[in-house]
Order: sequence, then structure tokens, then C-alpha cells
Amino acid sequence: MSLVHDHEQTIPKHAVASAAMLVLTALALTTLVKVGVLSREAVPAVVRSEAHVAPMIVRQLTFSDRADGAVVVQDVATGETVRVLVDGVPGNGFVRGVMRGMARDRHIHGIGMAPPFTLTLWKNQSLSLEDKATGRSIELGSFGPDNRAAFAAMLPGGAI
Repeated sequence: MSLVHDHEQTIPKHAVASAAMLVLTALALTTLVKVGVLSREAVPAVVRSEAHVAPMIVRQLTFSDRADGAVVVQDVATGETVRVLVDGVPGNGFVRGVMRGMARDRHIHGIGMAPPFTLTLWKNQSLSLEDKATGRSIELGSFGPDNRAAFAAMLPGGAI
């Protein structure tokens, strides 16, 4: 009695066809956006501008490292220390992570940490962090309510 032992692994034809269709659809949609047939998804800053949404609260902030590893957040206009971000406090890790990314962009562009960042609460309740030195802007609501709140706490009176 002989047993047939086969190691050939085949992928079902319908799975290959589905994967090929998915790739072709993605390429087609990307091409249609690139050539202008389809519009890009909404860019929050553009949508706010077109809808004439004004800023409600704007705060210029600097972030500096302290010798013990904490990050000190200061209001440029008043010199007030807004927060001291230490490891292990809920929300601080998110803020520190965002600021590491912003600092990396500045380093790539040869810009130091002296220019302030602009934290803006808009009348439509969106919250953004902008680095005018590099042109980078982050919509903080995109990261969920807890992470948004970590930045909102830096507005006067924890604004929201």
C-alpha cells in the first residue's frame, strides 16, 4: 500500500482573482485621484477655510527637554509653564510622541526647537497643532478623545 504525499500548496483561484481585483481597484482609484477625475478626501484645514471656520482659542507653545527627561511646555505670550510632561502620566506619552515626530521634522529641515508651535481650538470644535516652521499640521481629533484631551488640557482653563 503506497500513500501519496503531496507538499504542493495551491491557492484557490477565487482568492487569487479577488486579490487581483483588489489591487486593480486600488490602482484605478489612485490614478483617478491623481489625474483629477475624483477629488481627494477632505483636508481639514481646507474644509475649515472654505467654511470660514474661525479660531476660537490660539496658543503659542514651546516644548523643551528637562535634564530629568521631562518635557516642559510653555506659553510663549505669558512665559507660563503650561504643563510638565513626565513619563507614566496618562496622555503624556501621546503628547511626547507627537512632539518627537515634530522635532524630527524640524531636525530634518535644520530647524531648532525655538520657534513656537500653534495649538488652535476652532469654532467647529476641531483641535489642531501646527508647526509654521515646517508647515506641518496635525488634526488632534483624529487620534481619539483621550489623546485629543491631552492637548486640549494645554489650552487656557483646559478649554474643552
